[in-house]
Amino acid sequence: MHDIIRQLDEKRAAARLGGGQRRIDAQHKKGKLTARERIELLLDPDSFEEWDMFKEHRCNDFGMGDQLIPGDGVVTGYGTINGRLVFVFSQDFTVFGGALSEAHAEKICKIMDHAMKVGAPVIGLNDSGGARIQEGVASLGGYADVFQRNVMASGVVPQISMIMGPCAGGAVYSPAMTDFIFMVKDSSYMFVTGPEVVKTVTHEEVTAEELGGAVTHSSKSGVADLAFENDVEALNMLRRLMNFLPSNNREKPPVEKTNDPADRLDFSLDTLVPDNANKPYDMKELIIKMVDDCNFFEIQPDYAKNIVIGFARMDGHPVGIVANQPLVLAGCLDIKSSIKAARFVRFCDAFNIPVVTLVDVPGFMPGTAQEYGGIIKHGAKLLYAYAECTVPKVTVITRKAYGGAYDVMSSKHLRGDVNLAWPSAEIAVMGPKGAVEIIFREEKNDPAKLAAREAEYKAKFANPFVAGARGFIDDVIMPHETRKRICRSLAMLRDKKLENPWRKHGNIPL
Repeated sequence: MHDIIRQLDEKRAAARLGGGQRRIDAQHKKGKLTARERIELLLDPDSFEEWDMFKEHRCNDFGMGDQLIPGDGVVTGYGTINGRLVFVFSQDFTVFGGALSEAHAEKICKIMDHAMKVGAPVIGLNDSGGARIQEGVASLGGYADVFQRNVMASGVVPQISMIMGPCAGGAVYSPAMTDFIFMVKDSSYMFVTGPEVVKTVTHEEVTAEELGGAVTHSSKSGVADLAFENDVEALNMLRRLMNFLPSNNREKPPVEKTNDPADRLDFSLDTLVPDNANKPYDMKELIIKMVDDCNFFEIQPDYAKNIVIGFARMDGHPVGIVANQPLVLAGCLDIKSSIKAARFVRFCDAFNIPVVTLVDVPGFMPGTAQEYGGIIKHGAKLLYAYAECTVPKVTVITRKAYGGAYDVMSSKHLRGDVNLAWPSAEIAVMGPKGAVEIIFREEKNDPAKLAAREAEYKAKFANPFVAGARGFIDDVIMPHETRKRICRSLAMLRDKKLENPWRKHGNIPL
């Protein structure tokens, strides 16, 4: 018995040491934490239950039979974040560069299977050089097994990927199918092929950071949702995100008590929208002032800035917020913003998070770049997402809501539950100037007549009352009471039940 206990202690010590102290020191020198240190920071103290600590690879080729390290380069198990169950895997770069083997994949698959059984989120801390070359197709099969589970878990339990080191080749597709991807600046990379291959094939000279770094993916490609300065900040923010999410698709998101009154008024909002219809303002000011305790967790803040998305609470209950941003491109919808918002709306719908939409949109972005890029199909993604969405939907039109963009932004016609407008709202097919120039084109050489026509058009359509007369707007509210009216609407909708027709799945315009 004593021999077994001694062996157990030795194996545990070997597993905890991973690739050895020299490699651990190298990891620290790069400003990176080890796989186990990351788990300790992410989870509540002493809550981690590790599985498969003694698992080893089964490869004997290329001298691998002499290199057996308990755990095989990934730490897996479960624990709690703020007392709520999560499953986690953390790849260990000190062991074979975190490369994925058949056994490594089996460990990840095991915790994903259990997460599905018990209805708990899966968090992946990725730090891997990719497939373990020595194992050939066995490692590729391991990746595919993980991919299949990502797809089966999609919309069932939240899946979050934290890229904390290199992530290349097949390794990038598992994070790509998860709900959120976070990256760490200067130490994490994602690319299908690295800089050397790019140089060989296309003769482009590019650094790893430029090709697939955190800044690139959070601002240019939109692959990553957030980029953080270091491992510690990234893990702390991940803990914060989890507070807004339910454990699975059968639960409602967690409620937190707040001392911020649901009927709080903010009279500064009465002057937020400028008198000049062409002058921009910051929609984030409205968001911050209307949500609980000014606490807004923005997603993708540096990508497609003409639309703002993120999580907040209203009267203690989590909501997803989608808002046009007049400060950027006048708040127009374009390809990137449509895709960004559509994916977010679909996530909220999958996990029972009500959607609050703040509208100030002059239309879809015109131009050949947008048309050639497929704005018709990509804009339809946002339309599809809102139309399919069955969670409570509350919409507030602050200023412009023109053309098809009015329809798309959670209008009453797309089963919006409560649609409100500020007195400054203008709901029409297009702006007064453009409309008059089309309707009265025969008068285009008479500026005085056109000006009179424009004033007439403004009086008739540049207000919320025509839409209100048809019931497309439920009420015109004062800006200062926005929080109160949204909180009341969400409370009324708390037990909403709405189901889409049975189908295997829809065919969203991808």
